Amino acid sequence: MGKGKLAKFADMAANPLVIECPFAVLQQQGTFALRGRWNADFFHNDKPIVLELGCGRGEYTIGLAKSAKEKNYIGVDIKGARMWTGAEEALREGMTNVGFLRTGIEFIDHFFAAGEVSEIWLTFSDPQMKKASKRLTSTGFLNRYRRFLKDGGTVHVKTDSNFLFTYTEELLRANGISPLIHTRNLYAETGEDTLSARSIQTYYESMWRARGIDIKYLSFALPQTGELQEPDIEIELDEYRSYSRQKRSSLEKTK
Repeated sequence: MGKGKLAKFADMAANPLVIECPFAVLQQQGTFALRGRWNADFFHNDKPIVLELGCGRGEYTIGLAKSAKEKNYIGVDIKGARMWTGAEEALREGMTNVGFLRTGIEFIDHFFAAGEVSEIWLTFSDPQMKKASKRLTSTGFLNRYRRFLKDGGTVHVKTDSNFLFTYTEELLRANGISPLIHTRNLYAETGEDTLSARSIQTYYESMWRARGIDIKYLSFALPQTGELQEPDIEIELDEYRSYSRQKRSSLEKTK
């Protein structure tokens, strides 16, 4: 029998690889103690820091940390019971280049200092088809990332969602930003430049692929200067995401 939520929360609180700081706690503290000091006080090295925002179970964060030990990885999510899986694996295997931050992504710029992060991964983010401001590739979030991402730091977007991918393509086009890598069918690619995106496959990614949905991937360098504009375009919605949660769950069980 698996652990219940209360037991997982207790494990998370005791796990040295996990930092838990919901915004209410941050407001009480005033400033976040590790802001600008992740390398010195958490990782105890000077390796580049890479974030996975919306890390869920932490599968991708763990996979990246195992495949590229020359970098430090931090998985960020608000749902601690899900993050527990990756955090426990990292602790059990004695990993030293991975950590987890439990907080809301909308507050992410409060946790890292200017230039402290080298890359960001957005893996299978909720496309937020009804509200652009909640999309993790919207101008609002890109401006947040600018506050701590190195100038020209890389943003990776890996998704099943045609809606989110098209939105991100159009946003980059509207702002004169050329993708470094761009593919609408990741697993048809064989090049070295897409290897890191192809080499790790999450549970939900496997589920989408089993349903015949191509995985899309792009990366781009985010400039520090220039006012970012939202794209003025209508985008076709992802029909398969219009299922209710209950109906999606029943579909998943049949796979």
